[in-house]
Amino acid sequence: MRDLPDDDSWILKRRRDIGANVRRLREERKLTQEDVHLAARMSRFTLQRVETGEESKLSTLLRIARVLEVPLADLMRD
Repeated sequence: MRDLPDDDSWILKRRRDIGANVRRLREERKLTQEDVHLAARMSRFTLQRVETGEESKLSTLLRIARVLEVPLADLMRD
């Protein structure tokens, strides 16, 4: 079993990585934030928070993955 690091900085890094993946996949599909937030039925603010690594609820990520037509795992990749 792996021990957790002494601080939670690794969580912030992972959230930022996930946000970068969301942004990259969105841009590869030539979609705007407007396109994605409307299709995913979420606020633009929520999508912006995901892309900057501030927000990453599972239900939000599932909506985004569906709109981008990718498996959830693609958003989570390093």
